[in-house]
Amino acid sequence: MKFAICQEMYENWDWKKQCESIAKIGYTGIEVAPFTLADKLEEVSAEQRENLKKTAQDQGLEIIGLHWLLAKTEGLHLTLADDAVRAATTEYLVQLGNLCGDLGGKVMVFGSPFQRNLEDGTTFDEAFERATEVFKAAMPQIADRGVQLLIEPLTTKETNFINTCDQGADLIAAVNHPNFLLHQDVKAMLGEGTPLPGIIEKHKDVTAHFHVNDSNLLGPGMGETDYHPIFKALLESGYDDWVSVEVFDYSPGAENIAEQSLSYMKKILAEVS
Repeated sequence: MKFAICQEMYENWDWKKQCESIAKIGYTGIEVAPFTLADKLEEVSAEQRENLKKTAQDQGLEIIGLHWLLAKTEGLHLTLADDAVRAATTEYLVQLGNLCGDLGGKVMVFGSPFQRNLEDGTTFDEAFERATEVFKAAMPQIADRGVQLLIEPLTTKETNFINTCDQGADLIAAVNHPNFLLHQDVKAMLGEGTPLPGIIEKHKDVTAHFHVNDSNLLGPGMGETDYHPIFKALLESGYDDWVSVEVFDYSPGAENIAEQSLSYMKKILAEVS
């Protein structure tokens, strides 16, 4: 099990300072929100991509991938009836795959709740068919870059499309591409109302990435969720990849959140190993 952190909480920090801080605290991976790099993907030049990758590597960090894929974009959506919007979304995902590959990343987490919500008059089945079409079209080029695209189930408070890991698994089966897999997020899974160890075990064969946080929007160990059964289930499922901290309340400060989260995770992992 390897520990990473999502870097968007380091608001207004330059990239080098982010990497130095994250590495000093003890993480070995950094997960990038594209909107923190530039307003538009084409503004991140080939030279800048190489510099971002090298700066992270110089601190002993691996850029593990991207998340918040469609955040702060315009004219993109996964499930709208508009064919042109879905075609643009497909192309944008391919561009993200190129960015991810250029940075050395291996995973892209598709959360983006606002850009997948069902529009009025659209049924779940119609949205499911449209999402399947978009992902099927994008996957060959994304996979060519050695990148996996992962669907992230989210709570009903955030979106009305793909709210459970079961639904995520159904979408994975429909897309039917070896690089289209499942992302699991603790806060989101808490919303399913089912014990997390059971969800982890059930979907272990298609889970490729894991986010840790709590229902209070802070990091692991900063809320009420006991991570002993979660980490135990991950170990028993054979998961040995990245566990990445993603928070949504930045008020305690980036370094404070990063330090508390990592210290707690190392403690729990030692206790359950």
